[in-house]
Amino acid sequence: MYQIKNFLDNDDIRIKESNGNIKIIEYLSDLSVNPYTCITQYFASRMDVRRRQVVIELQGDEYTLSAGAMQLMIGNIQSVADVKGVGDFLGKAIKGSVTKESAVKPKYKGTGTLVLEPTYKHLLIEDVSTWGSGVVLDDGMFLACDSNVNYDVIMRSNVSSALLGNQGLFSLKLSGNGLAVLESPVPREELIEVELDNDTIKVDGNFAVAWSDTLEFTVEKSSKSLIGSAISAEGFVNVYRGTGKILLAPVLSDTIGTMNSLASLSTRPSGK
Repeated sequence: MYQIKNFLDNDDIRIKESNGNIKIIEYLSDLSVNPYTCITQYFASRMDVRRRQVVIELQGDEYTLSAGAMQLMIGNIQSVADVKGVGDFLGKAIKGSVTKESAVKPKYKGTGTLVLEPTYKHLLIEDVSTWGSGVVLDDGMFLACDSNVNYDVIMRSNVSSALLGNQGLFSLKLSGNGLAVLESPVPREELIEVELDNDTIKVDGNFAVAWSDTLEFTVEKSSKSLIGSAISAEGFVNVYRGTGKILLAPVLSDTIGTMNSLASLSTRPSGK
């Protein structure tokens, strides 16, 4: 038996989202500051730039995490590597070497409390079954999923999408019936969801964070003619075609990639 005090019952912590045995907690303000970072942290909290964590209550079930995501585990919980032998390890290692996602992910099973590392990114609990046959994620979005969710590193069917679309040659695909936790550059309230029914969406930039695996992803000129592309000043665009849905961020993810650096701010002014 164990008791956890001054955690979920801390008045500086609120439960932002909950689904099943997954909770996303949010620190209303960062109290671990010093005289040189307090001003930044004060205004950061006012702009919803806050530390967030995932808390999973294991009840005899199993969860897969992104490598290095675990902060602490309490109770009768065991950690195992998701490999089935040397050949499986080498195959996953090769896939992992060509993507920002680690192909070999640790699994935690048993009964107890599993707490993930804090992050300044926004956390989403996603029901994978709502994506039909599967969802493809942008690099670095996967954080955790339950054992009912299958994951695999897939290769682009069209080489142009890898060379010109700034999406990489490989992506992580989730499928099955279960919950997954994703790290998003923007909150769910700002994500734009577009549902396509045998239609097409063209995006000028790497704004897509997740899309149905039924959609064909290619990179094409914004206009059929070179003159038209030059006039529009758009050049190449990411094209998603078919039936399915896509989540779009309103800003490019790399423009806000410095959020996590707030956790290590220590810019003490020089002087005597």
